[in-house]
Amino acid sequence: MSVSMYQIAVPSFQKHLHALDGIIDKAAAYAGARKIAPDTLLTARLYPDMFNFTRQVQESCKFAALSVQRLANVEVAAEADGETSFEDLKARIARTLELLGSVKPEQMDGSDDRQITIKVGPNEMSFTGRDYLLHFALPNFYFHASTAYGILRHNGLEIGKRDFMRRT
Repeated sequence: MSVSMYQIAVPSFQKHLHALDGIIDKAAAYAGARKIAPDTLLTARLYPDMFNFTRQVQESCKFAALSVQRLANVEVAAEADGETSFEDLKARIARTLELLGSVKPEQMDGSDDRQITIKVGPNEMSFTGRDYLLHFALPNFYFHASTAYGILRHNGLEIGKRDFMRRT
């Protein structure tokens, strides 16, 4: 039995976006209980040259949305980054989940062998759909989602692997 591109992509992105949404709830509660300004967590980073928590969430959403749009061969539209609060980030995740829910499995049929070319900085990168999903989109998504988790954990939020692997 084969696994479709849809089955690999959409449920994976949905599961971990729901988990990210859950840890944002915990971060907001943590900040409130400890009288920490939310901006302290929103702008926290693991190292000075890395993206902050807000940007990690934004990038997670971008990789989920853009990759599914590309694989479904629909108009690719990147959402502007403007989130400045936990509520804004939760809304961004909700919009991304809504987009993912609007894509039907048959829209991604045949995308495994279709050529996908993207712009990365000044360079173009070309992949088959399968290689794009497995070796570019999913690793980047997981990198940003796990880094967002790591930033909050590093800042004292009591979360664990179960929060990252949350069941939906």
